[in-house]
Amino acid sequence: MDATRVIIVDDEEGARESLSNLLEKYVDNVKVVAKSENIASGLEKITKYTPELVFLDIEMPFGSGFELLERMKPVNFNIIFVTAYDHYALKAIKFSALDYLLKPVDIDELRTAVKKHQLESGNKSEASYNNLLENLKADDQEKKLAIPDSHGITFLKINDIIRCESDGNYTRIFMKEGKPILASKTLGEYEHLLEGESFFRVHRSHLVNLMHIKKYLKGDGSYIVLSDDTKVDVSRRKKSAFLEVLNQFNHWDAV
Repeated sequence: MDATRVIIVDDEEGARESLSNLLEKYVDNVKVVAKSENIASGLEKITKYTPELVFLDIEMPFGSGFELLERMKPVNFNIIFVTAYDHYALKAIKFSALDYLLKPVDIDELRTAVKKHQLESGNKSEASYNNLLENLKADDQEKKLAIPDSHGITFLKINDIIRCESDGNYTRIFMKEGKPILASKTLGEYEHLLEGESFFRVHRSHLVNLMHIKKYLKGDGSYIVLSDDTKVDVSRRKKSAFLEVLNQFNHWDAV
């Protein structure tokens, strides 16, 4: 198998050289064909060397890594974002099912990320990159979540998700319309991903969208009624924290 052609785009020379050295010493079957210090140089070298994988810094003095995506369509290579900042941009990346590494780069995480790209057939979906750019500009009403399943990736409006139910190593996602979707991630992964997005895990098997709660029934066997009239139990262990969160909302009824 031919070595994976790699380009590194990062404004810090030390970061470029460090990542290049890590790839050379610790990652099999890769070849760094070029390194760039800004977006303009990155675009030029990507066009010239046609890499299969680009390590792209997010925040740079003369334009963000996202601007490279805006200016280079279609994106016919895979991207691993590299950043020192764990903030809102990373959530947009995660929502789009794209890969990232935090600086300083961990060797094992680097190996895993590159191996994942080498095992995948073809490039990441162009829709994933488009979804990333849309999520960066979107308000909460329009944010979309990429759901990997056995057929590929489905993009769902986060506000249209009613609940997520555990199904072993998979998660069944129930929407306002359409059939449930079986996603190839655990419920715990979606709980972490949707943190801060009006979702709460009321039970070990259920993650619910608080905006879709119609009614809360109090008592020892307390449960909620959702917008699709599904009843979901609230575990005793979660009850106190759940009620605290519900106090921030005023669209539901307690009975």
